[in-house]
Amino acid sequence: QVQLQESGGGSVQTGGSLRISCTASSYTDRGNCMAWFRQAPGKEREGVAAVYSGGQSRYYTDSVKDRFTVSLDSTKNTMYLQMNNLKPEDAAMYYCAAAGWIGPVQCMRFDPDAMAWWGEGTLVTISS
Repeated sequence: QVQLQESGGGSVQTGGSLRISCTASSYTDRGNCMAWFRQAPGKEREGVAAVYSGGQSRYYTDSVKDRFTVSLDSTKNTMYLQMNNLKPEDAAMYYCAAAGWIGPVQCMRFDPDAMAWWGEGTLVTISS
């Protein structure tokens, strides 16, 4: 069992930056894929960014490329999402997820069914 704890959410103005974090309770059990998902009110959950195999590969959904950076600090067992140039459409509840040992394609595709553990989420709001 892996527990995931997100932190760092808050309110930021359009064009601003925010960094959110996700700390896993176990290193060996968190698997080889950790990902960020988000869900806005009335919208489906979508995968945003993921790190695979200890950070050797990073994946992003098209809408956040060149604005968001996902990283993994294995020494702290923490994944980060640096979000720059935030837009109103980025407002959502952001969830951290971790899979067991899955292949890169499932991680890259942000397959929610492949994620074994989920955090409770951290809220990001964007003001104009």
